Amino acid sequence: MKKRVVFIMNPISGVASKTGIPMLIDKTLDKDKFDYKLYLTEYAGHASVISTEAKNNGVDIVVAVGGDGTINEVARAIVHSDTALGIIPCGSGNGLARHLLLPMNFKKSIEVINKCEIRDLDYGIINDYPFFCTCGMGFDAFVSKKFAEAGKRGPITYVENILREGLSYQPETYEIEDETGTYRYKAFLISCANASQYGNNAYIAPQASMSDGWMDIIIMEPFDLLEAPQISIDMFNKTLDKSSKIKTFKCKQLHIHRSKEGLIHYDGDPVVTGKDIDIVLKEKGIKIIVNSDADKRTRQPNALQNAAAHLFNEFNSMRDSINKRGQHIQALSRVLQRKLNL
Repeated sequence: MKKRVVFIMNPISGVASKTGIPMLIDKTLDKDKFDYKLYLTEYAGHASVISTEAKNNGVDIVVAVGGDGTINEVARAIVHSDTALGIIPCGSGNGLARHLLLPMNFKKSIEVINKCEIRDLDYGIINDYPFFCTCGMGFDAFVSKKFAEAGKRGPITYVENILREGLSYQPETYEIEDETGTYRYKAFLISCANASQYGNNAYIAPQASMSDGWMDIIIMEPFDLLEAPQISIDMFNKTLDKSSKIKTFKCKQLHIHRSKEGLIHYDGDPVVTGKDIDIVLKEKGIKIIVNSDADKRTRQPNALQNAAAHLFNEFNSMRDSINKRGQHIQALSRVLQRKLNL
């Protein structure tokens, strides 16, 4: 018996044109295995409405054709059911798809669906909002809001917002409670990762797994301008967990208290919530089609990673000059002070 598949395409996600995707689905999908229907979303939340109806009608697979926001809408409607999630990634960052090593090529991602290897994977909930990739608070939630307000998508917009706002962002103090006790941290951001990255191969939690039954908690302590380039390099090189500015641990549930209400994000979508934040992991709560041919050893850096690494290496070379100049100025100041004291 053929499996029934529903494709849900967000026509405004990401920056790439999607006009050819319906024809590509029809041409590439294995018709001997699948019967399918395609729907276009018309408003925020529409993907969840379509997915819920598909689940209730016993559809085998719902495929999100879009970015992490569209994936979240589809996935949260089909958790704890026999309906599996498929992904054709065409968003701005594609964090979940990249973590799963799904192809960024549309045709190849449809071929992954043809192979239909399904696994039960974890997801999380932050204050009643399901997330499948990452959630958090602090600077990354702040940037998520700026990104949503920018009016255009893509990594350049993301970087512009980080550079524009990062220098003036003030860290907050958080009280954090997990299974082992209660702790206080002053933090630039706190991220809870089910998957390893934000998107565009920027790895906030390099060791995170969607099948280990744990959330990876990342606490980024305050840092200065001269330390920012190295943190960015570490994020692209999967070495952020080695940074002295990063505290990491794993847990299944977390309670966070802050001094005032503010932003959080779930899979990049920002919302305002209260002082108290509860995060819990749901083990094996969603079925997802994975890439059976993925091989992490052959993955190469993409163009964005190479460009970012080049930019930050240049900044690092400038940093040495800035440090030397600062030392020189301090030495001159000491000489002047001695002269004036005489």
